[in-house]
Amino acid sequence: MSWEVVIGLEIHAQLATNSKIFSTAPTTYGAAPNTQANVVDLGFPGVLPVLNEEAVRLAVRFGLAIDADITRHSVFARKNYFYPDLPKGYQISQLDLPIVAGGQVVIEGDDGADKTVHLTRAHLEEDAGKSLHENFQDMSGIDLNRAGTPLLEIVSEPELSSAAEAARYMRKIHELVRYLDVSDGNMQEGSFRCDANVSIRRPGAPLGTRTEIKNLNSFRFIERAINFEVERQSDILEAGGDITQETRLYDADLDETRSMRSKEEANDYRYFPDPDLLPVVLDDAYIDAVRSGLPELPEARRTRFVTSLGLKPEDAAILVAQRSLADYFEAAAEGVSPQLAANWVIGTLVSALNKSDLTVTESPVDAAAFKGLLARIEDKTISGNLGKQVFEAMWQGEGSADAVIEAKGLKQITDTDAIGKIVDDVLAASPEQVTQFKEGKEKVIGYLVGQVMKASRGKANPGQVNQLLRDKLTDL
Repeated sequence: MSWEVVIGLEIHAQLATNSKIFSTAPTTYGAAPNTQANVVDLGFPGVLPVLNEEAVRLAVRFGLAIDADITRHSVFARKNYFYPDLPKGYQISQLDLPIVAGGQVVIEGDDGADKTVHLTRAHLEEDAGKSLHENFQDMSGIDLNRAGTPLLEIVSEPELSSAAEAARYMRKIHELVRYLDVSDGNMQEGSFRCDANVSIRRPGAPLGTRTEIKNLNSFRFIERAINFEVERQSDILEAGGDITQETRLYDADLDETRSMRSKEEANDYRYFPDPDLLPVVLDDAYIDAVRSGLPELPEARRTRFVTSLGLKPEDAAILVAQRSLADYFEAAAEGVSPQLAANWVIGTLVSALNKSDLTVTESPVDAAAFKGLLARIEDKTISGNLGKQVFEAMWQGEGSADAVIEAKGLKQITDTDAIGKIVDDVLAASPEQVTQFKEGKEKVIGYLVGQVMKASRGKANPGQVNQLLRDKLTDL
């Protein structure tokens, strides 16, 4: 009998605030160690935390996007435990009354059908510092820059049934927090990471004992870690052993999980309400104001791109994966064929951005200029091949599409007589290929088209070239 896998994820998203959740210290990544932690973050005696309102707004924004209940009266608690990078000896978090309760997202299940994954909660808390083990001999360094950075911990119900589903769910949440500008989602910088609770059971049996895999910061690693853990647990149970509830770490180099510590329960943390922080009380007017600022959400935008603009579903998915890319596409596609715009944005623009390691917002060719290029391709002023030359010149800062076309003399030749003369010259110089075509070797037409395009320096209209070649070959 096979095992049934049960997975729940706890995703930690650092919120996109300029300062920390309870202090004015900056949250900029990459500063020298211990230069961005002030006396509040370090828990000096006599200091008081002050809640960052922007962190609250971002949490509410996320909750509304997943159709969750926004708690009108939420409170902060102290979660007590000792760790070297937690200088206060406790973490300020939320327990009984989180700011976001419930909610749901839809992913593709393993059977290919839509699967609704329900969320338990999303609560606000402060991040801890970071222990550094590299470049230290028999000791660790502590960098407290991250201490106090606002986190939204997003907890799912145990409804995921495989490592692949867990990765798809994590991708969906990642897409959503970035789309909402709730978090930059930078996994390399630790802005978006995940703990996975994994258990297995026989179909229909009660839930098995779970283990928690900590700090997974890659979609690939979450799949590998869960798959390893499922195999490890099944081997133990099939050998007659018992699963120990514990926290484990994933070693990507060895592709295995290993024990970190026995798993604590909530009562081990001795939670109690933080006496220094008042409850967070939200009214309907505040929540409605946040709701009014929500963008069109990714799923709705994908659907609109397919049904209203006629895009291929796979193209719509690529464009909508980044809000800035979708915005760029919509601006560039105004007044031209949406599918033409999608092809060029995905194939040409994204390729150039990746090659130059730039984001969409850093593109040297803005959406308005890109639209100008698309218009010249659509009205056949230039061919697609010439369009790539024009784009390259625009990328190098040589001006608009019209300016480049004019300066380089790239306007497409559409005069039938002019193209016909070039075709005649090519046929006269290619007797062997003419004979092959007449013998039924259809593929030779590609060679002849290429010769005409070469002779015209790429400026002849390809469609006209193809048709004129066939007409003239038929008449020979």
